[in-house]
Amino acid sequence: MADKNIMHIDLDTFYVSVERKMDARLKNKPLLVGGTSDRGVVAACSYETRGYGVHSGMSMKLARQLCPEAIVIRGNAGTYSKHSDEVTEIIKEQTPLFEKSSIDEFYADLTGIDKFHGCYKLASEVRSKIIKETGLPISFGLSINKVVSKIATGEAKPNNQLMIEHGHEKQFMAPLSIKKIPQVGDKTYQTLRHLGVRRIHTIQEMSEEMLINVLGKNGSLIWRRAQGVDNRPVIAFNERQSISTERTFDNDTIDVKKLKSILIAMTENLAYQLRRGDKLTACINVKIKYSDFNTYSKQMRIPFCSADHILIPKILDLFDKLYNRRILVRLIGIRFSHLVSGHYQINLFEDDESALNLYSALDKIREKYGDRMVVKAAGMEAKTIGRMVNPFNGLPPVVLAHRKQ
Repeated sequence: MADKNIMHIDLDTFYVSVERKMDARLKNKPLLVGGTSDRGVVAACSYETRGYGVHSGMSMKLARQLCPEAIVIRGNAGTYSKHSDEVTEIIKEQTPLFEKSSIDEFYADLTGIDKFHGCYKLASEVRSKIIKETGLPISFGLSINKVVSKIATGEAKPNNQLMIEHGHEKQFMAPLSIKKIPQVGDKTYQTLRHLGVRRIHTIQEMSEEMLINVLGKNGSLIWRRAQGVDNRPVIAFNERQSISTERTFDNDTIDVKKLKSILIAMTENLAYQLRRGDKLTACINVKIKYSDFNTYSKQMRIPFCSADHILIPKILDLFDKLYNRRILVRLIGIRFSHLVSGHYQINLFEDDESALNLYSALDKIREKYGDRMVVKAAGMEAKTIGRMVNPFNGLPPVVLAHRKQ
């Protein structure tokens, strides 16, 4: 890893920056993006609000109380995705190998560029090109691996850049808060603080075994990251672009209630798979094969989403428009495509905090006990719909014969 040069790129306060790009009057003003009702959730906040204690994921009601002068804007996931795609294209053109880890975050492997161009020089040129062509502020960190580069980006913000020289990784991280280490969430942070551990330097001086005793298996990962060790490669950006499911019936049916129940169960299951893989879809498709083997499909573009309560009505609406022959149906299926990385939180512009908490709780139950442990009553007829393998685990999809319904 000593010869590696890994660049981490992060679009600063991405949603806020896009809104300011579209409306210059918002510059330098406290800005909250997210659900506009009191029960809404903050999807993004400007630096001007953070001094008041505001952060993303907070209820909009509390954020408004902390920063009453903040301007609140309902976000548009489709708009943000478009700007993300513009940045992706520039990075794709300028770097030999890159990975898109989320809608506003990237890694690029610049190893070997030093022989011809210079890694830091190229990284600086990429950043300048993004700023010039998109008008969006961006920061980057450059080092021998992903974790140090990500931490360096955080230190470079806002709208700046930082390179950590080879061999200076531990020295760079030592004075920083343990919260700067990826994987150190609130619970782990509190556990370490109760032990008197405040700076990364303290973890660097501890033994790996001691941290494992305190934090379990996760302690080894955190200890290695505190030492500046991270062997994860940059994975070429070649994300799975769709997920789908379909059912062939033992006996062709014209039972519309049954067909809709199965569509609801399919949608619920695939939406869970999206959230499980931190993915969002922007295009949905319904397919029907009739008893005469003629097949028809209809699709719809939607704002990026992974929520059952938004996707199910749209799927049923597509079905109602598509199912017009009134003859026996042999097969039905749905497909979600135009996928991007992104946590469901970024799609909370019309949702509230209770929706976020509900999905989180339901998904935890499904993860522990199985996909079909919690289902909507309307989809209970579809007893065999479920998928135990995460479709976004990086492995090629398993090809199975259609399960009979």
